[in-house]
Amino acid sequence: MDKITTLAQYMPASAAPIIAKWIDYFQCEFKISKNRSTKLGDYRHPFKDKGHKISINNDLNPYAFLVTTVHEFAHLLTWNDHKNKAKPHGIEWKQNFKRMMKPFFDLAVFPPEIQQTILNYLDNPAASSCTDLSLARALKSYDLRKHTTRIEELPSNAVFTLKDGRKFKKGERMRKRYRCLCLDNGNIYLFNPLAEVLLETGS
Repeated sequence: MDKITTLAQYMPASAAPIIAKWIDYFQCEFKISKNRSTKLGDYRHPFKDKGHKISINNDLNPYAFLVTTVHEFAHLLTWNDHKNKAKPHGIEWKQNFKRMMKPFFDLAVFPPEIQQTILNYLDNPAASSCTDLSLARALKSYDLRKHTTRIEELPSNAVFTLKDGRKFKKGERMRKRYRCLCLDNGNIYLFNPLAEVLLETGS
């Protein structure tokens, strides 16, 4: 199966030829990975005899997969231009991300609300990375939901369960995260508002 056909299974089909060209042009090792709870994608710069490496989680919806892919290619381009002298999500990276997004905007690949959220994010100098909640929320709205609820959707004091079976009670929001009490060990944990959890029946 050729690269374009494979990529079109994970991202909007009209975007696949562009990404395939980038993989070839930059001689990048591009890997579609299993789900990683700590990150959506990853970029590794060349080291010794190894070239550029990008990996993207296989369970992302097509728009999230494409945005994450462009995000990592922007890291690649920034490294090519500046090596380690530029901040990971600094102005150089933002300029490259915006530049590399343009072909997909021109093709109208994204729904209007996602495109506008990306533009808002890029025009906001205070936003330090793609952990921007507005962008993450817009992308997640296209996920296929499987019996899960986001923490921000739960009422206060609701009891929820993680995939590993641990139970928590939702507490107050502290700036960007929610303080939640683990009912198994009594410890406090901070949760991203978009974390997907299982709601306890009867809570």
